[in-house]
Amino acid sequence: MPSWNIHTAHAERLLQEDGAAALGIRDVDAFLLGNILPDIYVGYMVPDITRKIEYQETHFADPNFVPEPDYGAFIEGYANPDVDGRVSDLVLGCWAHLVADHDYNKHVNLFISAHGIEPCTETRVKKQADFDLFGKTLRISMAPHITSSVLDQCASFTQYELVEEDLLKSQAAMERIIEENASHHIEGTPDYQMLGSDFFATTYDKVTEHIRRGLLAYAAGDPTWGVES
Repeated sequence: MPSWNIHTAHAERLLQEDGAAALGIRDVDAFLLGNILPDIYVGYMVPDITRKIEYQETHFADPNFVPEPDYGAFIEGYANPDVDGRVSDLVLGCWAHLVADHDYNKHVNLFISAHGIEPCTETRVKKQADFDLFGKTLRISMAPHITSSVLDQCASFTQYELVEEDLLKSQAAMERIIEENASHHIEGTPDYQMLGSDFFATTYDKVTEHIRRGLLAYAAGDPTWGVES
């Protein structure tokens, strides 16, 4: 899976290149929180959370070798649009996270199949090591701030309960990741074990465009914005 530095880099790129308003985003902090939210209760990224939730529930996919989350199922089940078709910025961020997870893992699965690589533990380790290196090539600076308006959106999130204590810990975790990414930043091309720089350059752009296309469609009022491939 792409780590939070990669998810955040996508969000920052879109906010910089398109602007929040054009993407239909009203509260950037809520969008940034949503962009990491599906991972919070899985239990790996945030220490000492109040409870854990199974990956199948947070990501709409079985945790098999390289799972491809169903972002359309999330939108169909939990977007909860109002009478104007608007959804919360938190939901927009969650959708962006699931799109990124789906698309990166889909391209990994296509890569290992095309290259005759065995889907085994060694392959998974190499994949994660390459994603870790790629994440360190990106520059990020934006952590979500858990404001009162963000908490209002969290209170209306229906997929599972969001606890303020856990959200504050998630903000702190994201801030640490930003600091670590800066202190361990990699210039140039890392020494990837399996996937390579071409894979990441191409996939990064494809994921960005998928998220951009969906958000622009949402902003334009297209009711099918979150389920197209």
